[in-house]
Amino acid sequence: MGTRSWWGWGNVDDAVTGAERIALVERVGALLPQAELADHRPPDIDALDLPAPRIAAPAALAHLCSVDPADRAGHAHGKAYRDVVRNLLGQLDHVPDLVIRPTRENEIIAVLDWCSATGVAVIPYGGGSSVVGGVEPRLGSEFPGVVSLDMGALNEILEIDPTSRAARIQAGILGPDLEDGLRPHGLTLRHFPQSFEFSTLGGWLATRAGGHYATVLTHIDDLTESLRVVTPYGVSESLRLPGSGAGPSPDRMFLGSEGALGVITEAWIRLQDRPEWRAGASVLFEDYASAVAATRALAQSDLRPANCRLLDPAEALINAGIATGGGVLVLGFESANHPVDAWLELALELCRDHGGRVQEARGGNGNGGSEAGAGASAAQTWRSSSFLRMPYQRDALAAHGMIVETFETACTWDRFFELRAAVEAAAYEALAAVGAQGVLTCRFTHVYPDGPAPYFGIYAAGRWGSLLEQWDQIKAAVSEALSKSGATITHHHAVGRDHRPWYDRQRPAPFAVALTAAKSALDPAGILNPGVLIG
Repeated sequence: MGTRSWWGWGNVDDAVTGAERIALVERVGALLPQAELADHRPPDIDALDLPAPRIAAPAALAHLCSVDPADRAGHAHGKAYRDVVRNLLGQLDHVPDLVIRPTRENEIIAVLDWCSATGVAVIPYGGGSSVVGGVEPRLGSEFPGVVSLDMGALNEILEIDPTSRAARIQAGILGPDLEDGLRPHGLTLRHFPQSFEFSTLGGWLATRAGGHYATVLTHIDDLTESLRVVTPYGVSESLRLPGSGAGPSPDRMFLGSEGALGVITEAWIRLQDRPEWRAGASVLFEDYASAVAATRALAQSDLRPANCRLLDPAEALINAGIATGGGVLVLGFESANHPVDAWLELALELCRDHGGRVQEARGGNGNGGSEAGAGASAAQTWRSSSFLRMPYQRDALAAHGMIVETFETACTWDRFFELRAAVEAAAYEALAAVGAQGVLTCRFTHVYPDGPAPYFGIYAAGRWGSLLEQWDQIKAAVSEALSKSGATITHHHAVGRDHRPWYDRQRPAPFAVALTAAKSALDPAGILNPGVLIG
């Protein structure tokens, strides 16, 4: 693995540079000619002048601790647009005092004991890919210090049960290492979020992450057999079961808890055989309503495509280079035990019934990779430009003064067009209010029988020095539109600190009371990721 960037996405060597950067800036300049596009570089670590650590760990934990400036800076923010911009500006107002890397569970227990006794805040940290302020030590003065509990050293596949098709895996393992460990056994977790290369199993569990696949097993929840969690109260380990009706699920309490209730140390995860057959296609539409209707029909069929991603016309043009009036539907099917060409043909027939035009379709044996239905040109172009390279491109464009960020949600099918209209109105009104000209795009990342998960993107010409204020105003306006339209504030990016105001409205009041009580019981000192979800 390469050297991680402290200020932006991924590895330093994979950043957008040279001809790729020039071409990217030229495309943006053609789309938004009023954009300034001056280049800005991140400050050197030595120039950040970070405050000295306010605390020191006990001698028994000292060997696990780091006060290295690059380490502390790299753990200060997640990877959202506003995180990248603040890093570029050298604005690291909240930095962990220590980065602690436990190697065993008993060391985690010792850290929680020490911090509970002294009132030091603990922020569990997986791969650091949060885009909602989930790993940022944005805390009040009531805490004498804060530690970032980096789980990266607990990264082993401990046990594989091929009979039940499950594995016991430590929470700090990164996506690629997890799949590499399963591959010799012909198994896969089949969970590929966009952050796959730089996020961990524990992070996926703590945030109820959504994977790349569009239907059926879309969230990590569906793949979880049992959890082991360390809390200040004690260790919670649920029973391995394929299903149970014995009261509320203990796993469901910790899934999505974002480190506020405990530290997930390991999990038994449901696996699948690696796919051998794949078939994919791109379908073009001239009418967006027809494209949405076709996507809904597919979601409500029994075909269950692995990929069913609808790009609206703006998204299709910007990130797939396809000009069409109604958008592009990227389809893919896969199976570990039978050819899927017939399933694809049935799906294409359905699309044709809604006015779709097949651009290209391919089938055949797969190679066990992470992309379902690879082969269709629009799908390949979109995947390489948006799904894989977009985070790096986002960083480059942010350095050139662009506002490039996304927000995701989910709603029922009957509300989608109303929601889309509300989001468009809010976004463009906010863009005008902050003096930024831009475009809004939309794609479906996941589809369910009862509704889609729309993922909106903003591309706008910002003003260097005002980017944070501009984006925050846009984000707030769109979040209000989501809330008032009855959509969720987040489908797969978690709550963190950034979504708290709208999450507080979305959750039922009795549940908020119960969650607060659970927090008080499991974390009496209130040290675990304060400000996330509750408190």
